[in-house]
Amino acid sequence: MDFEISPDDRVGGAPRKGGRPTPAAKRVVKKPARGRKAEPGFAESGEVYLDDDDLPTPTRRGRSSRGGKPEKAPRGRRRREKKPLTFGRVVLKLIGWLFILGIWGAIAVGGVVGYYAFQLPPADTWKVPDRPANIRILAADGQLISNRGKSGGEAVSLHELPYYVPAAFVAIEDRRFYEHFGLDVIGLASVALESVRAGGVTRGASTITQQVAKNLFLTPDQTLGRKVQEAVLALWLERNYTKAEILELYLNRVNFGHEKYGIEAAAQFYFGKSARNLSLSEAAILAGSLQAPSRLNPKGKPELVQARQQLVLKAMAREGYISDAEAKAATIDQGETVRTRVVGSESYVADWVETLMTAYLGDLKDDVIVRTTINWDLQKQAEFVLREAVAQHGKDMGFGQGAMVAMDVDGSVRALVGGIDYTQSQFNRAVTSRRQPGSTFKAFVYLAGMEKGYTPDTVADDAPIDINGWQPANADGNFNGPMTLREALAKSRNTIAAVLANDVGPEKVVEAAMRLGISSPLQPVPSIALGTQEVSLLEMTAAYAPFANGGIGVIANVITRIETPDGKALYDAVPAGPGRVIQPNIVAEMNDMLHAAVEIGTGKRAQLNGWPMAGKTGTSQKARDAWFIGYTSRMVTGVWLGNDDDVGTKLSGGNIPVEVWSQFMAKAHEGIPVADLPGLVGAMSTDGTLQPMEQPVVNAPTEPQQGERPKRTLTDLLEGIFGGG
Repeated sequence: MDFEISPDDRVGGAPRKGGRPTPAAKRVVKKPARGRKAEPGFAESGEVYLDDDDLPTPTRRGRSSRGGKPEKAPRGRRRREKKPLTFGRVVLKLIGWLFILGIWGAIAVGGVVGYYAFQLPPADTWKVPDRPANIRILAADGQLISNRGKSGGEAVSLHELPYYVPAAFVAIEDRRFYEHFGLDVIGLASVALESVRAGGVTRGASTITQQVAKNLFLTPDQTLGRKVQEAVLALWLERNYTKAEILELYLNRVNFGHEKYGIEAAAQFYFGKSARNLSLSEAAILAGSLQAPSRLNPKGKPELVQARQQLVLKAMAREGYISDAEAKAATIDQGETVRTRVVGSESYVADWVETLMTAYLGDLKDDVIVRTTINWDLQKQAEFVLREAVAQHGKDMGFGQGAMVAMDVDGSVRALVGGIDYTQSQFNRAVTSRRQPGSTFKAFVYLAGMEKGYTPDTVADDAPIDINGWQPANADGNFNGPMTLREALAKSRNTIAAVLANDVGPEKVVEAAMRLGISSPLQPVPSIALGTQEVSLLEMTAAYAPFANGGIGVIANVITRIETPDGKALYDAVPAGPGRVIQPNIVAEMNDMLHAAVEIGTGKRAQLNGWPMAGKTGTSQKARDAWFIGYTSRMVTGVWLGNDDDVGTKLSGGNIPVEVWSQFMAKAHEGIPVADLPGLVGAMSTDGTLQPMEQPVVNAPTEPQQGERPKRTLTDLLEGIFGGG
């Protein structure tokens, strides 16, 4: 049998032209079926195959047992040799995983930042908001009364401050302020490490720039979103502003407690001086207070304030801003109280002025300076005498509050005290409070009577009366019979005031009061004669001014000029008012009667070193309110004493209120030449005492001359009330 071998079958033979070479590793023996013995032979197709398991294995040198190049095992069956685990390989793997985690963390952080940053307005609209306008209020002599407005103080430039003032804040709040880019990475890491060791957050890590961003643009809530936005805005601030500008923004807007925003407001409020004049000790106290302004402000607990101040001074010394000796010298001794400014009664004036600003200028957008009529020395005198009155008599007489208004006869307010202690109560009892004026209101009743034709010498009967079921009685419960209207007003007889008001008509009494300046709503009822309707001390004092100035109505005023910080006038006061409200002859009659009230009547305890004076006392029901309003031709002053809760007292208008008035007015008239009251010219002797005026005959009927008003007699008064016949 002949065998024919193809070239393909020869060892090393070339493949047949046009054919596909058969892999040598596969072209050997066909694996027999299961259970059959494999025999040498040829496959029907002329090709024989082996399984992968039957391939020759390489030798140790990498050659197959059959010679030739080493043959690679299929990928799925390749066996890898395990390398030993070493420390270096562990570190490398750890670094690799950390790198991967870092990438994913950066992506996550970027997503969070992007999410919250996207909620901010577009960056091209970001702008540092204008600082709220400050109202700088000055007394007539230029003395600072107070700063008002939402910030409570004006802005100051960084270069105006002593070097140690900004240094104190940087040292304790952000010692790497001048090195970081808005976020203190080193500080964050330090705080994180401390917090991990302590098992909780130990302190904040916000930079000054971040605090500025929060104060200017964001709410104070502690959320992830707010912190992210704070960081974004801090980067924006650092890019658009210098470090000095950022620090200046910070010092002028940060909260120092007691609603004082900015270093100037804090310095004025706590120490009574400008921030330009702060000492190192005071600067350290203010810088230390920012950690907790409500507790660590200079008026807080001394031990807490002192401890915080020491930390600030030590930080300043550590950072090289001051020496250790300077830090020691500025430290408050243990147990020593922090000397702070006592807020005085001038703050009541400042509050009043602030409420007037909208009426004068509308909404303020820029800082202004307001010059007032207030006399600083008289303001402090008024405050002093009121406090002394409460301290000496308050407990025994059952009262705890007081108020005073003093003005020139043209309505210019020279002193205004709205309470005994502004720090305890900011309620203004001189301007805002409405109380029953009692018999001080009788001046308007008698004015209406004089204008109807009665005179101070008209005689009326102090006797029981009944006006439509109303039966007023006198404070002492007695009736004194016939007396002149002069005596009736001086001794404050309720019955005669009620008869007179009923005769002229309650409407005429209301009209007279409003014409003189009472603006509180008044009802024309019979009891108005006794001052039962509530009014303010300010308007009552102003309403007495026409008696003192000859009959010219006034509007109580306190502002003389409003200007910009560079001196540009925004408002200048000009004389204004209702003009003449009382005829001169009526003024003379009113001054005659009201002078008698302080000579022989309920106000006879008033003393004024020879000055002619007049006035009227007032006591409301159950002595809840005690008044005295008195005047000279130079000044009008009103005093009120009582309690905020309407509890009755042991006061009367003729005791403590008159004493307070006398003490204040004596100071106000020092060095001023004595002058007569309008209509009482020539009634004063050479020694300065007022002599009794020549009085007309009581009830002598006279025919009025042309142009004169008719004189009223007792008969006229009685007929007017009860009818003729």
